[in-house]
Amino acid sequence: MNRYPSPIVKVAFDGPDVRDESLYNILRPYGRIIDLTTPSPVPAGTLRAAQVTFRQVRAAAIARNTIHGLAIPSDASPGSLTRLRTTYERPIQAHAIRDYISGHPKIFLPIFVFLLGSLTYTIFDPMREFMVEGKLNDWFDHRQYKVYKWLRSNMLDHFTTAPTTEEGFSAPILGAEWKERQDAEHALKSFLTDLPNTVTFLFGPKGSGKTHMMQRILKDGHRKVLIIDIGELSKASSDAALVAALANQTGYWPVFSFLNSMNNLIDLASVGLIGQKTGLSSSLSDQLQQVLDVVGMGLGSANTSYHKRRQRQMEEQRVAQLLATNEARIRQRIEKGIWHDPRLDCIAGNGIMSELGIGDEYFGDADADANEARTSEMKSGNPGVIDQSQEKGDWDTDQNGSNSNNQKKAAKTDDTLALEAMPVVVIKNFESKGGGQREELLNVLALWAANLAQSQTAHVIVISDNRENVKQLARALPSKPVNLISLSDADNDSALSLVKIKLHEAGVEVNLTREQITYIQRLGGRAEDLESLVHKVRSGMTVEQAVEDIIHRGEGELRKAAFGDDKKKEVSYYDVLMDFPFKGDEAPLRAMEHSELISINTHHGRPSVIKPGKPVYKYVYKRLVEDSIFQANQDIVFNQKVIAANESIVKACEEELIILKEVEAGTSHWWGSRRGVSSRGEYLLTKMRVAGDKIETLEKQNAHLKKILSKVDSS
Repeated sequence: MNRYPSPIVKVAFDGPDVRDESLYNILRPYGRIIDLTTPSPVPAGTLRAAQVTFRQVRAAAIARNTIHGLAIPSDASPGSLTRLRTTYERPIQAHAIRDYISGHPKIFLPIFVFLLGSLTYTIFDPMREFMVEGKLNDWFDHRQYKVYKWLRSNMLDHFTTAPTTEEGFSAPILGAEWKERQDAEHALKSFLTDLPNTVTFLFGPKGSGKTHMMQRILKDGHRKVLIIDIGELSKASSDAALVAALANQTGYWPVFSFLNSMNNLIDLASVGLIGQKTGLSSSLSDQLQQVLDVVGMGLGSANTSYHKRRQRQMEEQRVAQLLATNEARIRQRIEKGIWHDPRLDCIAGNGIMSELGIGDEYFGDADADANEARTSEMKSGNPGVIDQSQEKGDWDTDQNGSNSNNQKKAAKTDDTLALEAMPVVVIKNFESKGGGQREELLNVLALWAANLAQSQTAHVIVISDNRENVKQLARALPSKPVNLISLSDADNDSALSLVKIKLHEAGVEVNLTREQITYIQRLGGRAEDLESLVHKVRSGMTVEQAVEDIIHRGEGELRKAAFGDDKKKEVSYYDVLMDFPFKGDEAPLRAMEHSELISINTHHGRPSVIKPGKPVYKYVYKRLVEDSIFQANQDIVFNQKVIAANESIVKACEEELIILKEVEAGTSHWWGSRRGVSSRGEYLLTKMRVAGDKIETLEKQNAHLKKILSKVDSS
């Protein structure tokens, strides 16, 4: 049987109990006893027993084997015997730990949380920080290895075709330089060549080349870049999948997504046991913030490592340059015959024998001609350490003369290293459409980006299709203005050049007439519409048919949105804002901008003009306005809102006139009081008359418009 010795021996009494003193005297000869417990009450039919704890297992084994079955006289009843039955007891009872945990959850659970947190911070977080740094420096990218590059250049490239442009239509557009694009590039380069104190928000319509321009500038600067694509993160179906996707994009590893579900279960169990949560589970915002905090530390580590590595490389270059200068100076003096190798003194000796060397006196530049005969002999000497006092003096003079220049260069080098070592964080597709998980993600990313910029850990560039999304960044940077950079569509010449290039690449040769060029100009410079045009022409449509089809498609989109009553190319933002139906409320205009029905351009950071959401919408709006049925329907809806607003004005004026009548009746006959009431009454009557006339006019207009609609229904 599996009964192994232990220092605890259980002595059962088959008969009357034995006193502790007697039991101690019996067992003490076998070894030192640490503890002896008296028998405790037991159920009927069970032998009472005492536990004896020995200091050594050997003593317990000898005692157990010796006294087992021993019969001794009972102290309680003379003449009776008590037989001793001995067994080993385990030092730790079975399930003692489990029983203690289940019996003391208020003690165990906080200790467990503390130990788990300590394990995370001491082991996993440094590992994750290292992985983030490795992703930023491409340590784990096989495409950066020399073996892969060699195989690619010597084997794989021979069996593959030339790569195509990733950005599609953006690359040709970017080749044409127009003023807005030049200003945007200059602003972005200026931001990247200075220490950051805010976040850059790069916005523009889809297809305007934001990402391509940013990638080209960063590639030219050879900066380390970390890209976070919110569009890909938003595809996550659950909180755990979202956290895992963010960790994958940032290099955060290992990530234990399944632990949050287990933590929720532990919290539910702890509420039932101790009445409160353990704090193991966390919200989505907390999980995202935990990942981004570690990523921020990884960016800081990469910054420091790169700075140290660059300093070491520059120091090595400086030492190599000094050695090259030293060797060039020695070579020059050897050619002149005025260089002395002190190692020859060990061979030539001193005194007269030193003539075999170079002599006791050092050579100078004036001795060059006198020693031409020895020049060839000195050339055969072995270059050694410079030991000339004059040479040393020249060296010190050069060093002191260039000391100030070296200090200036060192200061400039430190600033350059600080910028080169600083990584760039790019957050793409910063859009608030969808809410829920996406809204929480944007809030956390906005705060994280602001902290990175303010702590000068990295340059942060946020890319969005809509200027309205800058509000979340502005809330995260309450004391700093966000650096806004906007990109507009291509101009007509660039758009026309793009279409020609793409049609030529597709094998479609089209000699564009003046009329076709006019049609293409209707699409403006939006790459999405130009791409659709090229695709339709490749499918067999003419340029005119393709443009008309795109306009009809846009007309259907705007009919669905019930918007389109403006014929101008652009209108003043504040004129529209202050007019009916907005009356100073920016929310509807922002919503239309968010839906890409309109585009609000800024000037010096303030809204300036309102343009169509797409260039082609200009002609779509015109088509909608020229549609009499659609115009009649929209005018009726608009007139009804104006009528309702004027009716409320009339009602408010009537109520105030009644109050003024009561005030006039109770006012003294002083001339000043009567005049104030009468002037206010005249103002209200005039305002009510204007509103009433407008109501009458609009009702007549609506009646005429309804007749137009009824004719359409009858036909």
